[in-house]
Amino acid sequence: MPTTFTKGDLFATEDLHAFAHGCNCAGGMGAGIAVAFKSRWPRMFEEYKLRCEDGRFHLGDVFVWNDGDVTVYNLATQEHWKKKAKYPALEACLARMIGLATVGGVQRIGLPRIGAGLGGLDWARVKRMLAEAGEKTAIELVVFEQFVRARVPEG
Repeated sequence: MPTTFTKGDLFATEDLHAFAHGCNCAGGMGAGIAVAFKSRWPRMFEEYKLRCEDGRFHLGDVFVWNDGDVTVYNLATQEHWKKKAKYPALEACLARMIGLATVGGVQRIGLPRIGAGLGGLDWARVKRMLAEAGEKTAIELVVFEQFVRARVPEG
């Protein structure tokens, strides 16, 4: 299915119950969109941190977290938060995530500009990689190219 590129609020999109983001393998989620993942799913962060500390999370790995009807794919795209993300790691993560999502019955996954923010990767190249990954699966990858805060209902 073609990858959808959009703008909006990743966490406020109706009918989106699976999310993915790039992570480092050092146990840190202290900047960028990772902070939002950490604050929404603190138990996920604690398990992620443990996996990093005891060496169970390496470049190219995917750590899946389920919380009710929500699935979060933590993609190991960076060795350390001080280092740039790696294209081969991103490619491996996307393939693993799609395989896991297929088995899990996930139909749509929301992603930020993965690896292209603090990860330091070239967005045009990452965008091509995401488009190519989407062509190989029935899962819709919904990529939020531009953050636009969702309106909070008044009342």
